[in-house]
Amino acid sequence: MSETAMPPVVPAEEWAAARAELLVAEKEATRTLDRIAAQRRRLPMVRFGEYTFAAADGPVTLLELFGEHRQLALYQFMDAGPDAFCPGCTGFTKNVVNLAGLAGNDVAWATVSDMPIEQMAGYWKQMGWEHIPFASSAGTTFSADCGVGDGFLLSMFLRDGDNVFRTYTTGQRGVDRLLFSTNISDLAAYGRQQDWEDSPAGWPQAPTYG
Repeated sequence: MSETAMPPVVPAEEWAAARAELLVAEKEATRTLDRIAAQRRRLPMVRFGEYTFAAADGPVTLLELFGEHRQLALYQFMDAGPDAFCPGCTGFTKNVVNLAGLAGNDVAWATVSDMPIEQMAGYWKQMGWEHIPFASSAGTTFSADCGVGDGFLLSMFLRDGDNVFRTYTTGQRGVDRLLFSTNISDLAAYGRQQDWEDSPAGWPQAPTYG
């Protein structure tokens, strides 16, 4: 017999009724997210300056990170110091996939960090992230101008010719909600199994970062 607490076992009809009740809440959440997305598309934007970053193949500007696309999703990977790497940013970057799908919506992707470019390049190779464009903002005011502080941030940019504008930012739980693994785990009976979650007594839980 399992020592871990489990959901109660009920007849199929009772389960279907409980699932239908939850579906009402899920649909309302979906409609709320649609309204928020519509509001997000109506945000104004702010002009951003010119920046030159270090990349594996030489200097690259913020404008050049767009490539042929008009929009850019830019994730700022936390600089945790020499030979140290943020586990949260690492987990997020592992979820960065299907960049071709983004490109189909005219969105480029880039990861930027205040880490030295040599440190980033070594970590990218170690993690097998060759498909993810990256650059170092070390020595520039980019992080400060973005307001990222010592943390991490996802920013959305739009360009009009050679002019770059920031249209949106999100951090903390806003970034967390973009992750494939956490979104799927949220559907599982035990959730993410992290100690901040509101779960029934006896559910397996541990600190978020172990």
